[in-house]
Amino acid sequence: MLPITHADDAKAASGVSLPIAYSTAVLGWLLSAGVYIAAKWVAPEMGPWALCFWRLLLACAILLPIVHHHYRAIIALIRSRAVEVLLIGTIGLTLCQGMIYTGLHSTNATTAGIIMALSPVMTMVIARIVLGEPLGLRKAIGALLALAGMMVIVAHGDLRALLGLQFSIGELWIVGSAFCWGLYTVLLRRSKFGIALLPTVVVLLGAGSLAAFPFYLWESIYGGGSALHANGLLALAYLAGPGGALMYYLYNRSVEVLGAGRASMLLYLQTVFVALLAYLLLGESLHYYDIWGAAFIIAGLVFAH
Repeated sequence: MLPITHADDAKAASGVSLPIAYSTAVLGWLLSAGVYIAAKWVAPEMGPWALCFWRLLLACAILLPIVHHHYRAIIALIRSRAVEVLLIGTIGLTLCQGMIYTGLHSTNATTAGIIMALSPVMTMVIARIVLGEPLGLRKAIGALLALAGMMVIVAHGDLRALLGLQFSIGELWIVGSAFCWGLYTVLLRRSKFGIALLPTVVVLLGAGSLAAFPFYLWESIYGGGSALHANGLLALAYLAGPGGALMYYLYNRSVEVLGAGRASMLLYLQTVFVALLAYLLLGESLHYYDIWGAAFIIAGLVFAH
């Protein structure tokens, strides 16, 4: 997932054509989908909080030199609003990603990708509660449809499981991650840090890695640590590089031309890419309840917009 701000929804005069901007955005979401595949692949070798900590820290380190022109603004932001930055980074990056990686230990990447498509609807509902933004009848119906889709997926299409509250723990972790992402998006919208998108991403990555460190330390002591081999190192390299720093950079470039609204709406491509990559690389297959759940979620999103 990508940190998304809504400070600038207008097209910037960057000299980049729309086809290139859309291609950049699509590539960014493809790389983002690859994060689910790499995290699932490395799960036997690396704990979720170790993965979360190292991905955030390395992505921050890679991007930090790129935003050197913004160092003064970054330092001023940290000095004046350190607690707020740490809180938002913890919710949107540490908890959101840590929950995804934890959930992927016991559920497949395809299901995780579908459930995370629920996050825009959660954002609408949370924005109504926190910011007082009007929800309206269409958005309310859309939210209910998407919620029904999520319940179909976590109950595996079994009404008895739904009535008996017998859900897979893996899916519930992903639902928690989607909620954290929605809350993060709303808090970020309310905060209005006042600096450009990419430096904001770097600051939040740093804050997220700082918040992830105690979880990583606890996991290292009580969870047996990580036994990384070649596959695990390759996965971590992808998560920090192409799936981390490069993905954030490409998203930032697409926002400059498309605006945050249009660029973030392409998030739904991530779900398609996750399912396709999981089928090709992990041998996963869609279940009937995934398809029905996805149909309800997509219907809810379309209706809400």
